[in-house]
Amino acid sequence: MLVQGFNELLYWVSLGLLLFSLFAFIDSAIRREDAYRAASKQTKPFWLILLGIATAANLVLDVMHFIPIIGLIATIVYMVDVRPAVRQISGGRGRRGGSSSDGPYGPFNGR
Repeated sequence: MLVQGFNELLYWVSLGLLLFSLFAFIDSAIRREDAYRAASKQTKPFWLILLGIATAANLVLDVMHFIPIIGLIATIVYMVDVRPAVRQISGGRGRRGGSSSDGPYGPFNGR
């Protein structure tokens, strides 16, 4: 019973890692290639290959292998470091250079 619960936990963890790496791969595919160079990050093909391998490794192997863990590290680096820099350069969704006091319809003056 304990082993079955552990296997179910590993299944959900590996599914979460697969979805996380798949999201990062799709996000890296839709970004402009020149934004990677402008942000002084690696090239777009580099990140596509790296995140594609991470996604494939999560699809084929389970969490107990070390390759999906390496893919998780690459995915985290992309999501924490590369994605915000590329989004800022390419003008991604969200705040587009506005100040922290901007609301959805313009600046909030507190009145």
